[in-house]
Amino acid sequence: MKFIASTTTLLKQLLIINGVISSKVVIPILEYFLFEIENGKLRIVGTDLEVSMQGTIPVESKENGKIAVPASKIIEILKSLPEQPITFTINEKNNSIELSSENGKYKISGEVAEDFPKFPTIEDAKVFELPAEILESAISKTIHGIGTDELKPALTGLFIELDDEKIKFVSTDGNKLVQYTRTDITLDDTVSIILPKKALNVLKTSITTDDEKVTVEFNNVNALFSLGNQKIVCRLIDEKFPDYNSAIPIDLPNILRIDKYNLIDALKRTQIFADKSTYEVIFKITGNDLQLESQDIDYSNEANERLTCEYDGINIEIGFSARFLIEMVSNIDSQEVVLSLSSKKRPGTITPAEPNENEELLMLLMPIVVKESDEDEDDDKQENNEE
Repeated sequence: MKFIASTTTLLKQLLIINGVISSKVVIPILEYFLFEIENGKLRIVGTDLEVSMQGTIPVESKENGKIAVPASKIIEILKSLPEQPITFTINEKNNSIELSSENGKYKISGEVAEDFPKFPTIEDAKVFELPAEILESAISKTIHGIGTDELKPALTGLFIELDDEKIKFVSTDGNKLVQYTRTDITLDDTVSIILPKKALNVLKTSITTDDEKVTVEFNNVNALFSLGNQKIVCRLIDEKFPDYNSAIPIDLPNILRIDKYNLIDALKRTQIFADKSTYEVIFKITGNDLQLESQDIDYSNEANERLTCEYDGINIEIGFSARFLIEMVSNIDSQEVVLSLSSKKRPGTITPAEPNENEELLMLLMPIVVKESDEDEDDDKQENNEE
């Protein structure tokens, strides 16, 4: 079997599909790509058994066939070559692969294609479509909220919920929560799935143009994403997602509005001086004056910055993780952001001051509560009694 491909085109496709291949494989064949030639097209498949991906590129070939090719080796070779046609000659008797470039010939060993896992199929699937731009935006805005605790598998993925009015993307790790809603994507039925984080990263990398459509097919086990010449299948997280709606506070009377970039820059500076275990920055809000304070007692480091804001509410002092806040605020599109607060022990929300059409974005962050003095505890008891 012989075929000719462009080094640049082939390498670009391999680098995308390589995102699904694990550095620690369960079985050796998972370190390989499946190359399958059919009717002048090369189909390339990679998998780690949880996430599988395939893509196709045009090639010059007069015959069909398939072989498993070592992933790291073929990528390394192609990276070292300039743009040019490269010829693959495959000996199916001993699975050897000869690559011929303008100036040289190289031989590598392949494996039997039949040993490569079959690409998953989706039976009895529900289907919906959405623009690639919306999917990429949803992933970018929510992926930082996904948890890493393997003892809570439901929190290690992105929860997607569809009904006849909207689609919601929700992520949480227990300390922060992100909810991204689109009202222009609907489904007649009410369904929900949880996508693993690895599949989200692969999807985001695969989206190269904003004007293409993504077709999503899913059942109780797997989800298949088709975009352009690529297909991505992932195994869903089979867990019950927590009741996130009950975690979102309704009554947040203290409203702060501030320039997004001024806040991010100030947080980046003050977190340098914060305790590295919490990255805590204290917000002290009085009138239209926001004061940010941080300190690391162990190293005698501290910082203090003053920002102008618009504020409607009582004077308040509350501590947040600067690292989490920077992630959240950076994923808001509008020039200004709104922080809605209740008290120093209760979560606050971050929203865009001017939401985009057909979308809602809400981020929730738990405050960092430090040990209080007896006087502070008495004040809290009095506050609770008044409520």
